[in-house]
Amino acid sequence: MLSLAPRVLRSALATRATAAAPLRLARAAAGTKSGTWMEGKLGVGTDLVHAGISPEPVTGAILTPIVLSTTFVQDSVEEYMNKGFSYSRTNNPTVSTLEKKLALLEHGAGACAFGTGMAATTSAIFATMKTGDHCVITECSYGGTNRSCREFFTPLGMEFTFCDFRDVETVKQAMKPNTKLIFSEMPANPLLTLCDIEAISKLAQENGAYHVVDATFATPVICRPIEHGADMVIQSLTKYYEGHNMMTGGAVISRTPELAAKVKWIQNVHGNIMNPFAAFIILQTSKTMGLRVKQQSANAMAIATFLESHPKVTKVYYPGLASFPQKALADKYHRDGLHGGMLWFDIVGGSAASTKLMNEIQRPWSLCENLGATESIITACAVMTHANMLKEDRLKVGITDGFIRISVGIEEVEDLIRALSEALKRC
Repeated sequence: MLSLAPRVLRSALATRATAAAPLRLARAAAGTKSGTWMEGKLGVGTDLVHAGISPEPVTGAILTPIVLSTTFVQDSVEEYMNKGFSYSRTNNPTVSTLEKKLALLEHGAGACAFGTGMAATTSAIFATMKTGDHCVITECSYGGTNRSCREFFTPLGMEFTFCDFRDVETVKQAMKPNTKLIFSEMPANPLLTLCDIEAISKLAQENGAYHVVDATFATPVICRPIEHGADMVIQSLTKYYEGHNMMTGGAVISRTPELAAKVKWIQNVHGNIMNPFAAFIILQTSKTMGLRVKQQSANAMAIATFLESHPKVTKVYYPGLASFPQKALADKYHRDGLHGGMLWFDIVGGSAASTKLMNEIQRPWSLCENLGATESIITACAVMTHANMLKEDRLKVGITDGFIRISVGIEEVEDLIRALSEALKRC
């Protein structure tokens, strides 16, 4: 009897398949077959989960597989690259899926994923500048960006002018005949200053330059600079896209296929690739980015409101507050009333008191670098994220020795406020 089991099973499966065939054909004819997408525009939350993703065709696996192979077998010399892959330094199926997702989420024509945010930043500069070219860049940026321009690109014969991007006229006055790139951050790290993306993009176009926006603090949930005229967007995927303090990554998303190809060429030459495992993780974590950003924004607003009313706090900067100096610009570019999870504040007693607060604050706050994660982080920018800046430049823009930057996570906001309140009592 046991020997008949396989034949019986095959017969049953064949009967079931035959019976199901007319139903499948009817659904296909009606355009409602399972696995097909309904027509019409989808919401941001749906795109975060599904953009660029299809079930694996052989097994139907709902998650994109991790392809760890370095090389890919070709069917013949004549059919080289017909399947799209040859060597993982150039393209890898898992990484390419993430790049497709990034381009769709940021509304770009193409994207390149890198091992770190700084690899993305330097590749964007390499793709748009050469010896003798000039860049106008925000004076308030991530410390690693500032250092790369001063200490790495300048010795190669490139020129950089650092200026205040809050005023478009200041940016315009910094332009030169050889300006090829305008580099902004929106919002800027760590001061949260904003720039008028549309006006600066127009300025770049009128002068034959590219405008690249580091929108790491915003994420595409809050702002998509390409929609406002920018040529490229930089994302440190380590931050909100990954959001769990597990993986590093970066991306450059380009407005046109031609610009995307330039960035891709630079990546291939430099070998600044993302590994497939990191790409797989970020493909999963990015699905919840919208939920996390909404919760982080709500928590940040509550914390900013608490700090603004505290007698020991002298200044609070958060784009959601009515007191934020560029509130109109924040409301123009930040969608759905979301202003992100980043803020900073000063307290009575200056740098000494601020340092004491950071040294003594208790969990759930964590004193460390990074931002955009589920965990709430407090950062001493002067000795951590912006230690690479020249001290005079750092102090000029307002990053004091005791500057307190906080990245608000998704914990219960009452617990976060209670820990801050206790720390302030001791300062």
